[in-house]
Amino acid sequence: MPAAEESQQRQVTATALGPWPGQDPVEAARIIRGELGSPHLPYLAELPDRGVGADAIGRTASLLVDMAVDVQTHGWRIVDRPGRDLIRARSALSTDINVLADVAGEEEDPAREFKVQLRGPLSLAAGLHLHNGERALIDYGARRDIAASLAAGVGDHLARVAGAVPGARLVVQLDEPDIASILAGSIPTSSGYRTLRSVPGQEVTELWRVVVDALRAAGAAEIAIAVTEIEAPFERILAAGADSIAVPLKALTSRQWEQLAEAVEAGTRLWAGAVAVDDAAAGLPKAAEVADALWRPWRQLGLPGTSLGAVRLTPTAGLDAYTPSGATAVLARLTQGADALNQLALG
Repeated sequence: MPAAEESQQRQVTATALGPWPGQDPVEAARIIRGELGSPHLPYLAELPDRGVGADAIGRTASLLVDMAVDVQTHGWRIVDRPGRDLIRARSALSTDINVLADVAGEEEDPAREFKVQLRGPLSLAAGLHLHNGERALIDYGARRDIAASLAAGVGDHLARVAGAVPGARLVVQLDEPDIASILAGSIPTSSGYRTLRSVPGQEVTELWRVVVDALRAAGAAEIAIAVTEIEAPFERILAAGADSIAVPLKALTSRQWEQLAEAVEAGTRLWAGAVAVDDAAAGLPKAAEVADALWRPWRQLGLPGTSLGAVRLTPTAGLDAYTPSGATAVLARLTQGADALNQLALG
């Protein structure tokens, strides 16, 4: 079935981007799977409050093959042999997958889809440091080695997750929060006195494709690349072979909306950051407001309501700044917004 035709038969669904408050993986797994039941997209929570190794860089770096990392003065650094920080990161991830298997095993209605998040190869290179303390992003060879190492490690990771949620369609979210700065050449050096030279756009596409192809070969049914709304390189995401673009809606330009519309018409999914979560103390928008944030530009662009099946609603960022109850409320509002959009699609 063509992708564009398939999207017309789907519903608007909801998911979140990964980070979750607290330190209890059992509580996180149960809440997420309870709030994001079918047709929505539950995911393996990241719990950065647990400390070193639970952060996004350490968690993804724990999957690298033939490349060890450890926390030193500037942060995570590539080292000669695994240290306690890497062991800690691997142990935390294994615990999370074991918990997921236990929680999923208790369910009468297993999830049809399940998502995991990874830091993308470019932002990972920006967050890792070489032996001399400089960011790995500075070095062409290091950038390629990191992408290749990550590509080599994703197969085992997806196999373990698949074992925890048998039969679920696996979705992977590659987070590239630094990509606009990487392309603009505004990532600071470790000293902070200057910035790193921009990475050529073609290289960005190539490194993404290395990881996307490995994920596809490992059984990922859908791959999304998540970026910020500022200078989002949609063309490069599509050229890398991603199925979906995840982006906050709040500051998209008219040109970016037009690019997204073209991508949707060609079969790409849009993960729309429609619930702002920058201020955990602020109240949540109403479900109708969540739906309107997408419906208005959607109709202005001439996209039919039937194509809303290409949309997943997300918050604009992780939920780790919230309390567990506050984060739960965000998930509930996302699913309510998805329901409202599905009603609009029906006319």
